[in-house]
Amino acid sequence: MGKKSSVIFKASDYYSPKYWPTWFVLGLLRLISLLPYRAGLFVGRLLGRLIFLLSGRHKHIVDINLAHCFPQKTQRERDRVKALCYQNLGISLVEMAMCWWWKDEKLEALVEIRGREHLDAVLDSGRGAILLAGHFTSLEISGRLFALFMPLQVMYRTQRNDLFDSFLFTRRSSYFVNTVSRKNTRQLIKGIKNKIPTWYAPDQDFRRERNVFVPFMGIPTATITASSRLARSSGAAMLPFYPERKKDGSGYILHIDAPLQDFPSGDDFKDASAVNQSIEKYVRLYPENYIWIHQRFKTRPPGEAPFYP
Repeated sequence: MGKKSSVIFKASDYYSPKYWPTWFVLGLLRLISLLPYRAGLFVGRLLGRLIFLLSGRHKHIVDINLAHCFPQKTQRERDRVKALCYQNLGISLVEMAMCWWWKDEKLEALVEIRGREHLDAVLDSGRGAILLAGHFTSLEISGRLFALFMPLQVMYRTQRNDLFDSFLFTRRSSYFVNTVSRKNTRQLIKGIKNKIPTWYAPDQDFRRERNVFVPFMGIPTATITASSRLARSSGAAMLPFYPERKKDGSGYILHIDAPLQDFPSGDDFKDASAVNQSIEKYVRLYPENYIWIHQRFKTRPPGEAPFYP
């Protein structure tokens, strides 16, 4: 039986019948990974439509999120964003298979980096670099592609399924320098101080952590203050990072923006606002690529009605 601690994968630990559905999914992904890139995108869109049909309550969460974040859009426009979001979720599964089984040279043909000079300037100055990302559907492939060119450290959240957790941890560990538990801040800071670029996405509702309510998509949103503490403790610069899928289906553009100015400032509200604005920039540019199924606005200011029924 597998252990719940992101351990190195060993197939014999997961022969129990309860893992058979997961084995089936992994086998399916392995087959999909054999497809050419554009064919994989097509299959991903089909998977996304299937996820849409099976998602149940999550569709309602997406509707609520989009209605509050894009009140200026018509219902038809929001429905289109929702449909594309689910298709992109399906594509993200195909991209996960690519991350695991495609060779480096095959992936290199799909990617270009824009703004690398910002990252190089930070590292050349002797500072560490935190790549400030959001939970976009292209997040998994973005790390794999970035690691083709530079070492990368990522934060890791333990998965509920032991088999998937172990398999994912092992595959990520094969192409990332460090795969660090989000609870192991000390190890994370050590890597940053060693000038290993670090992927970091704080845009989730972590109710048990220290939060401030600052705007995100025009909505007061519980936002962790850990971003400021991480930058302060490591002395690192915070650089916005976004992976764009090219609309012509030819690959990806990894966008690296200039570092956030005056960050950390010593003002948690100001810093959390800067983080949210950075992520919001790309949410507004590419709304169909954000993972809207998350209950991002679940924690509300005192006295405010719940967002989700």
